[in-house]
Amino acid sequence: MEYRQLGRSGLKVPVLSLGTATFGGSNEFFRRWGETDVAEAARMVDLCLDAGVNFFDTADVYSQGMSEEILGQALKGKRSRALISSKATFPTGEGPNERGSSRYHLVRACEASLKRLGTDHIDLYFMHGFDALAPVDETLRALDDLIGAGKILYIGASNFSGWHLMKSLATSEKYGLARYVAYQGYYSLVGRHYEWELMPLGLDQGVGLMVWSPLGWGRLTGKIRRGQPNTSGRIAAGGAEGGPTVDDEYLYTVVDALDIVAGDTGKSVAQVALNWLLQRPTVANIVIGARTEAQLTHNLDVVGWSLTSEQIALLDQASHQTPIYPYWHQMGFDDRNPKPTAW
Repeated sequence: MEYRQLGRSGLKVPVLSLGTATFGGSNEFFRRWGETDVAEAARMVDLCLDAGVNFFDTADVYSQGMSEEILGQALKGKRSRALISSKATFPTGEGPNERGSSRYHLVRACEASLKRLGTDHIDLYFMHGFDALAPVDETLRALDDLIGAGKILYIGASNFSGWHLMKSLATSEKYGLARYVAYQGYYSLVGRHYEWELMPLGLDQGVGLMVWSPLGWGRLTGKIRRGQPNTSGRIAAGGAEGGPTVDDEYLYTVVDALDIVAGDTGKSVAQVALNWLLQRPTVANIVIGARTEAQLTHNLDVVGWSLTSEQIALLDQASHQTPIYPYWHQMGFDDRNPKPTAW
């Protein structure tokens, strides 16, 4: 297993982590993602640890806390071998203060996550989204205090826009508070918007990327091709609800290129799509999900090999989309405003 430094921190993380949104299935929405119970979760955790994948990602809203509970039980007796990331901000109840990134909510949310996980600390704690009502310095001071108390070790942001993240980093610098070392965001061969602003920001500010939904909400598993109906998997089950739309022809063009590279490498379409991500700037970790042990074993086989520059160029070209303004305008000024990767 390859390990990379997480942003501008001293923490090394494996390039793969196991996402646990499939643990639990406590309501209709999360049942579409998966219904992994404690016994199966324990087997998956063991498979990961044996492969050197010692990083497990969850959130307080996944199956209304069940994901954290199941992960905590699956890690019993193994916590010292593992890194855990969890998240707060999204609603965990009906009350007006049971959501957001206020000091009131974050302290309570962190304590509740620790209890469900059965641990005394969370290694990496993400703000699941940006809260425009909570003052940025209030959020960061609360997180800094939780770090001082030893309840969390590092902090990250998820689903922030570029200016949200930069404002937070500037606030940390101004007041000498803990800074976000990681960004967890959507990035895939059919979702490359991250490259336009967040990737250059990550390089400039030393923020490492943890990729969620690296297979484009299940579109890059190899099950969807031209003339091949989507009859199984996460999308067919309704698990892509709330996700980005992708034009059919664009998707087919990307999968055609993935098929070519898969044939050249002897790997699957999904494995090629994941390996492409591992070679992108700022990427420190990819959060992989799995409904079954077989899917997990398959996804683990994306390390130890690399795509060639020619194969990367083919995939880059197939997945290219003209960016929105002002990014398309900046493409004509590359000598003074270079891009970290081809758009």
